[in-house]
Amino acid sequence: MYQMHFNNPEHVHFIGIGGISMSGLAEILISEGFTVSGSDSHRSELTERLEQRGATILYGQKAENITGGIDVVVYTAAIHPDNPELMAAREKGLPILTRAELLGQMMRNYRYSVGIAGTHGKTTTTSMVTEILMAAEADPTVSVGGILNSIGGNIRLGGPEVFVAEACEYTNSFLSLYPNMEIILNIEEDHLDFFKDIDDIRASFRRFARLVSAGGSVVINADIDRLEEIVDGIDGRVITYGRSAGACYRAEGIVYDELGRAEFDAVWTEDGAGKAAELHPKAGKAAEPDGGREGRCHIRLGVPGEHNVYNALAAIALCRELSVDDGAIQKGLGRFTGTNRRFEKKGEVCGLTIIDDYAHHPQEIAATLAAAKNYPHRKLWCVFQPHTYTRTKTFLDQFAQALSAADEVILADIYAARETDTLGISSGDIAERIEALGTPAHYLGSFDEIEKFILENCVNGDLLITMGAGDIVKVGENLLGI
Repeated sequence: MYQMHFNNPEHVHFIGIGGISMSGLAEILISEGFTVSGSDSHRSELTERLEQRGATILYGQKAENITGGIDVVVYTAAIHPDNPELMAAREKGLPILTRAELLGQMMRNYRYSVGIAGTHGKTTTTSMVTEILMAAEADPTVSVGGILNSIGGNIRLGGPEVFVAEACEYTNSFLSLYPNMEIILNIEEDHLDFFKDIDDIRASFRRFARLVSAGGSVVINADIDRLEEIVDGIDGRVITYGRSAGACYRAEGIVYDELGRAEFDAVWTEDGAGKAAELHPKAGKAAEPDGGREGRCHIRLGVPGEHNVYNALAAIALCRELSVDDGAIQKGLGRFTGTNRRFEKKGEVCGLTIIDDYAHHPQEIAATLAAAKNYPHRKLWCVFQPHTYTRTKTFLDQFAQALSAADEVILADIYAARETDTLGISSGDIAERIEALGTPAHYLGSFDEIEKFILENCVNGDLLITMGAGDIVKVGENLLGI
């Protein structure tokens, strides 16, 4: 594999530079003195931001975009082998890296490289870790898969000590990374257009865990099924968190405020926390329980839902491995109010509160709707747009079960993303199953029909959640006129 040298900047061309992760990596390279060009299908805020920082952006992907001055080409899993730019790069014999391979090479330049993985919760937990490290003045460099307002986007350019990166399992891209510290949040069925089954997914996470060397740490959810299979053979420290009584980090006394935000005690009994050197003179030293002695820290979250209690526990455990003190942990978690499209309040119209959420897996849907139960509302409406035919067919019954927690469900057409085969299914199949469970469900298809239905049926005091990984956010924004 081609090795980039960060003390010798080159011209890097990104195919699909407007993606959330690709744009962030491009921005890091610009800051390191690299010449950056790239292509995308359309203009966006992310491409405009890169142009303002000196990148050359080409709209439309064509073979002629691969010019003679390019030294290396980077592409994502969304780029097909017959992409004209990718084909041209190969014909010219240019070095080619995947997005994940580039990210892995970047991580090697930092003293502490953190990879945060899991079927869901990655973006939120990466953001929580970021907020804590900023509160500790640790100056992290960050690549996150969402827009975090406190860093002004999806990337933060920091010092040479810590790199925090969201690590995605799709196409096994996280196996190209070089983390010496990890978080594994959960391991469940998803991306079955790539993975064969849950055992195939577990095997990939097991390989990811083993990337950590003897001096590193793996923070992992103790409630993962057959956990010992995942952590067996790991050379580094294993720190568990979760609901299990045997977990190193646990949550006690969980209560919720009027907006569903949790307050709790983070409790640990793990021996020898905070092994890493201090990141900053003001960061302090994490308490080190003596022989399993209990330690605790009171936490108030700025985001709703029980699932975020456990995302926070993972972030706490990781940051204590980096010797961050309790005060910075409390401050960072308290000021984190979420990333875009994660239980994001979009606004109110005629007394109807509209929230948007990226949930597109049954477990994510269940967690989001559970959080909404603690949020003020008269009636809970969920507008769901399934993401990909493969995922919809695989989880038909699970989608129906999770969505039935709402008072009433509206279904949009399936967002195809990269897929072309409908597999003979539609959102109507989910609606039928929801109805069978006793929850009213309406398959309306188009956004225009959905918006009209909402205006005719939702009333003052109702809570409406637009949900999915596609473009369903437009429904709420259209209603709000934004």
